[in-house]
Amino acid sequence: MAVRLPEGEFLDPFGGVKALAARRLDTPLDPEIAFSDDPLRMLRAARFVSQLDLMPAPRVVHAIERMRDRLRIVSAERIADELSKLLLTPKPSKGLELIVNTGLADEFLPELPALRLEQDPVHRHKDVFHHTLAVVERTDPTDLELRLAALLHDIGKPRTRQVTPEGVQFHHHETVGARMAEERLRALRFPNTVVEDVRKLVEMHLRFHGYGEGWTDS
Repeated sequence: MAVRLPEGEFLDPFGGVKALAARRLDTPLDPEIAFSDDPLRMLRAARFVSQLDLMPAPRVVHAIERMRDRLRIVSAERIADELSKLLLTPKPSKGLELIVNTGLADEFLPELPALRLEQDPVHRHKDVFHHTLAVVERTDPTDLELRLAALLHDIGKPRTRQVTPEGVQFHHHETVGARMAEERLRALRFPNTVVEDVRKLVEMHLRFHGYGEGWTDS
């Protein structure tokens, strides 16, 4: 959409007003053309879905599914920057579900879709992936390190999953997950301070962290 100056004539050659009214995210041209020009737009679409509370058009979703491997030509730094912006939106779960359901996450964060296969014995109504989304959205939306830690806090569960007579267990998943989180964040070229903070938070996320009112050491 645009306004022609100086006449002030409103121009809407691609039906933007209707898309806004329907809260639909679409591309002006064929999405395969848009994503071919800059594959990072696929991840940016997920960010807009979360940031603006939109629903992606079916053709956008299908194009991401078909073209997800094109993200490999994008630098790790640009991907990390767009992922950070997505995580700091009010409703990051919408965008995170989009990148997992389309397979886009497999190209830069494969630990995330892997969580869909693991049942959490505490939150029996959720798989670990949806438990993770709930945790992310309960953290401070202005704190990137905290949201990254929430996103990655259970990624050690697939590697540590054991089925025992007592049920499904994930012994030491916090230690394994801390190492995995560090490796992934370094691959994405996050700053060293961010990597260290997130690694420590993942490693310590099962630690007892507070006492109720009236507690004494006696």
